[in-house]
Amino acid sequence: MEYRRLGKSGLQVSALSFGSWVTFAHQIDDSIAEQCMATAYDNGINFFDNAEAYSSGKSELVMGKILKKMNWDRTSYIVSSKVFWGGQLPNQIGLSRKHVIEACHSALKRLQVDYLDLYFCHRPDKDTPIEETVRAMDTLIQQGKILYWGTSEWSAQEIMQAYSISREHHLTPPTMEQPQYNMFHRDRVEKEYKRLYTEIGLGTTIWSPLASGLLTGKYNNTIPTDTRLNLKNMEWLKEVVLGDAAKSNIEKAKKLTVLANEIGTTLPRLALAWCLKNPNISTVITGASKVEQLKENLHALEVMPLLTEEILTKIEEVLLNKPIQSTF
Repeated sequence: MEYRRLGKSGLQVSALSFGSWVTFAHQIDDSIAEQCMATAYDNGINFFDNAEAYSSGKSELVMGKILKKMNWDRTSYIVSSKVFWGGQLPNQIGLSRKHVIEACHSALKRLQVDYLDLYFCHRPDKDTPIEETVRAMDTLIQQGKILYWGTSEWSAQEIMQAYSISREHHLTPPTMEQPQYNMFHRDRVEKEYKRLYTEIGLGTTIWSPLASGLLTGKYNNTIPTDTRLNLKNMEWLKEVVLGDAAKSNIEKAKKLTVLANEIGTTLPRLALAWCLKNPNISTVITGASKVEQLKENLHALEVMPLLTEEILTKIEEVLLNKPIQSTF
């Protein structure tokens, strides 16, 4: 396993990490979840990602039971939660001081840990002043309940505002952002955030590196029945991945599969290695509904040396979506 610093912090995070979105307490039973976490840990993965919204908190309950059972040295792993969608009632959603702090307390109980290594604002909240959220996060850090905080799917402007408020009032600034990033979704990471990597040392913990399965090749010719896209309440994701607007991506996935085979690897390994080649990516969050899928993903690090300039150019010729950088 390779380990990278999370932005400019001193925290060392495994280049590949493991997340529970959709799978835990929804797509797979708890025994498979346990096997996946054990396999990930045994292969050097030290970051496990979660959120209060995942299966309405049940995902964190499953992960917490596994962490308790495994009894791994607490210094050997990193666990996260994310705050925004906690319920339907007022103050159970958003980034108010009340919800940020209460959601943290609830996550600690579900995960059965004394502190969260990483705590993310799952989305920006237009109804709460950013300063209120920044101060709430700083309070949790001063209390030792979280070690680092960050954002997820925030704009560069929102991140910079939070950072500036932190510096102005001598509060702890955000350390990382968790954006979607893959071969088909690039603009925010490669263009919008570009200045943030050097100006504030932003770290990234990216999600959906395989484009919700599109970059595994499983949809190249048909739609399997056991995919997450067929799960209840996942109709929106199915439309995003397989809808009319995404049909061209399936054709690209077919061409990328051929290219992967030419260099002696598979499409998922190629897609993950492509993400890992970006020097601004701290860790790539992978998910799996089977242990075999996780083991497949772990081989992505071996593919990185195969991605020469020539191969990267061939990939760009298939994708045709490289963000145009600003000249000012």
